[in-house]
Amino acid sequence: MKTVAIVGRPNVGKSALFNRLAGLNLSIVHDHAGVTRDRITAQCRRGPQVFEIMDTGGIGANTDDPLTEQVQTEANLALELADLLLFVVDVTAGPNPIDQELARVLRRARKPVLLVCNKADSEQRRMGTGEFAKLGMGESCEVSAVHGLGVDDLVARICEILGLNELSQLQEEQAQEDRQRSKRPLKLAIVGRPNAGKSSLLNAIMGSPRALVSDMPGTTRDSLDVHCTYNGKAYQLIDTAGIRRQAKVDDHIEIFSVQRSIQAIKRADICLLVVDCSSGAKMQDRKIAQLILEERKPCILVMNKFDLFHPTAKQKDRLEELRELMSREFFFLHYAPLIATSAKNNDNIGKLFVQIEAIRNASETRIGTGPLNRLLHEAIENTPGPLGRSRFAFKLLYVTQLADDNDHTQVPVPHFVLFANRAAKMTEGYLRFLESVIRTQWPAPGIPFRMTVRGKTPKAKERS
Repeated sequence: MKTVAIVGRPNVGKSALFNRLAGLNLSIVHDHAGVTRDRITAQCRRGPQVFEIMDTGGIGANTDDPLTEQVQTEANLALELADLLLFVVDVTAGPNPIDQELARVLRRARKPVLLVCNKADSEQRRMGTGEFAKLGMGESCEVSAVHGLGVDDLVARICEILGLNELSQLQEEQAQEDRQRSKRPLKLAIVGRPNAGKSSLLNAIMGSPRALVSDMPGTTRDSLDVHCTYNGKAYQLIDTAGIRRQAKVDDHIEIFSVQRSIQAIKRADICLLVVDCSSGAKMQDRKIAQLILEERKPCILVMNKFDLFHPTAKQKDRLEELRELMSREFFFLHYAPLIATSAKNNDNIGKLFVQIEAIRNASETRIGTGPLNRLLHEAIENTPGPLGRSRFAFKLLYVTQLADDNDHTQVPVPHFVLFANRAAKMTEGYLRFLESVIRTQWPAPGIPFRMTVRGKTPKAKERS
């Protein structure tokens, strides 16, 4: 797949153009210079063929950000990886010394370069595009990324330069068959509070420094989507900004970052909750876990920095103590497997993916209606619910597992519906008991259950 990198000095509208081409709000757009730090990639499907687009941090930034050097390294790497460079300039500001220097750098890159004059949303502004001829970049495209003006013409020119012409009917039919046959990659959202080691975990999985890593909390701002292959299977990793306590979030950019992290949880197939076990689980870790629970997302507890957790004790004793401690801290995620790892040392990354595949496999199976009914009827007979066996107690008539109605996830959450007389007598505690009974026959590691009771009651009772 061809790759197009969007480059330019800070605050010329690169991220706005990236979002417009991707058709998604993936990059944070803000008037503050230097917001984008990581290389962010997505696919553009606006042309006859799909191509990859890459957003970069502003090149030539002179900000107080201590990560500026790393940002520049990421941007320079994008120049090497791209098949075409979109050199974005701001027509409202006119040519800038940084633009001129960057033009010289791009000419030396020996890659096709297309000058994109952004913010050209009026006739008066479009008249200013002629000033950029002095950059010596040849032809240019006039766009307004915010308003979507000129973007279709830009896509057409990109496809022309890269040779992405119309597919033949046979090719289109074959491509459609391939898309239907192939599943999209499993989406793994890496979430947690700041400085827990989320980006380090992503880099350990990738085997390269794909995301910026720093001891400074808040290094990651965007939700960074990265495609990777592990043991021959495709995954989409979503690295997110650390979610701090709301009372501590006082920066507009960080507010956007936290919102993106929450959105990442919603669009993920599986959430990897990264906890710094060396400092212990905090209130914020439990709040993030609660967000995952509320969204009914499968989850794995990733205990990072295990190498710093009582390092002088025996490995077996350390692991046993960690499991006991975290089972109390995250009692409401009792179904979530726990992996002790050190992203810094690449420890137990393989075990993490064993659990990921165990969750995927469990979601693809289901209990037959007959065995499910026999299992719960026997459990209720042996351990009666509220009011025991009295005539006022609820009576289970039938139970079934419904098909998941969310076709946007590869790991559907099972929905068990219990039909009963006097359903109002069912308590939350007894529902949890019945859930544990089902898990004896179908453990479904990492997957939450949805339990609904229906019957002669004014209002259905549901537990998620």
